[in-house]
Amino acid sequence: MKIAKIVSSNSHIAYVARVLDRRDGGDEPAADEYAFGRFVSIDGGGEQIVGVISDSRLVNPEYLSPSTRLGQASALGELRRDLVEDKRTLIAILLLGSVVGGVPQHSIPLKVLESGADVESMSGEDAAAFHRNNDGGVRMGYFPSLMSHSGPLSATLARTIIDSLKAHFSEAERQKLAVMADSISWKQAFGDSRF
Repeated sequence: MKIAKIVSSNSHIAYVARVLDRRDGGDEPAADEYAFGRFVSIDGGGEQIVGVISDSRLVNPEYLSPSTRLGQASALGELRRDLVEDKRTLIAILLLGSVVGGVPQHSIPLKVLESGADVESMSGEDAAAFHRNNDGGVRMGYFPSLMSHSGPLSATLARTIIDSLKAHFSEAERQKLAVMADSISWKQAFGDSRF
């Protein structure tokens, strides 16, 4: 499902997207579709770029202005409210890799995403396929990049990703993921930021 459009970037792998709303002419995505830790895909012209929602921000210009707020002019009624209402939800997307010819690649995509590119939410099975190696085991080759680029939310994001993948893998793979999650929690609890 289409949930957002790319509007800017903070680096080659950290992008900002604006969540679609009724003004975009389609259905508004449900809040679960753009939740923290949700996997997304973006068309990269011949390859599917895979990312994860790593943060969000609400933008409300009404409260950013240092000037005094005036009451709504009754003569303009609803028209005035529509003209000035520019509240938006922005999501941060951290790129994890790509899928080229059906083969997942856990490396930094080389292409720069275009402004206005559509962001789509991925199903749980599509996200699991991106993480599945040839033997059916779990693979998270992007993990060092995730931990170093997602800032203070890195440990929480990693655990959220691990929890979302567990249901799609065998018991042996779930145990590996559980050990990984426990290690992250332990390091976070004792202030060890090295992963």
